[in-house]
Amino acid sequence: MRLQGLMQTEGQGRAPWRGIAVAMVLGGASLLGACGSGGAGGTGGAAETNGAGRAADSAIAEDTLAGAVPRGAVTLGAVPRVVLLGTSLTAGLGLPPEQAYPNVLQEKADSAGLAVRIVNAGLSGETSAGALRRAGWVLDQPAAMVVLEVGANDGLRGVDPDSTYANLVKLVQAVKTRRPEAKLALVQMEAPTNLGQAYTRRFHDAYVRAAKETGVPLWPFLLEGVAGVARLNQGDGIHPNAVGAQLVAATMWRTMQPAIVDLTVARGQSP
Repeated sequence: MRLQGLMQTEGQGRAPWRGIAVAMVLGGASLLGACGSGGAGGTGGAAETNGAGRAADSAIAEDTLAGAVPRGAVTLGAVPRVVLLGTSLTAGLGLPPEQAYPNVLQEKADSAGLAVRIVNAGLSGETSAGALRRAGWVLDQPAAMVVLEVGANDGLRGVDPDSTYANLVKLVQAVKTRRPEAKLALVQMEAPTNLGQAYTRRFHDAYVRAAKETGVPLWPFLLEGVAGVARLNQGDGIHPNAVGAQLVAATMWRTMQPAIVDLTVARGQSP
């Protein structure tokens, strides 16, 4: 697929759907040959960030060495893990790990004095169906909160929005089954406008429907103010650069911070 002509430029203002690059972002991993790639910022699993701004070793390996926590168990006194199950956007494709938005979120949490561990479980090129297949493996480890950033590759590939909706619902159900104690949130994603207004509207509504059906909060569009703005994206015109990732983190943090505060209070920690 040719990217030229599909991307909105900064000087052109807002397109009817401001997220022309949205579905392309995850799908961009396919265009870049990054599906399952481990390039700079790409990851095939879950990496935890820390206060020093570095990605730790695989969360799976780390937790295995530390001793697995039984599924569904909450370890009192342990630092709660906020798992970001996502795609190349979350993985930080094309960026050093410390510049990816999950690490920026960790820095914000640290600065706010909130004792949580942000887990980067992003995988480049993944569709909603792929996320559903991978969720069980990711959720074998503890999770106090799970944030779902999935599905934009579906839009890039023209997947029927009803199929995306069904996968989102199943994914939420899978999380609730494996980690019933975890708080949940679904991040709004959008489809590129080249597939037509009817498709982009149905794609958008798939997230609204899934959130309503499952009772899970729907968080704002991940790339609000970043998608299609050339100076905020990498050379591929798809993935946010370091400045764009900072803005993505700011968008996420506005909604995430109150949820984390509630989480830490519920666990007997001071906000």
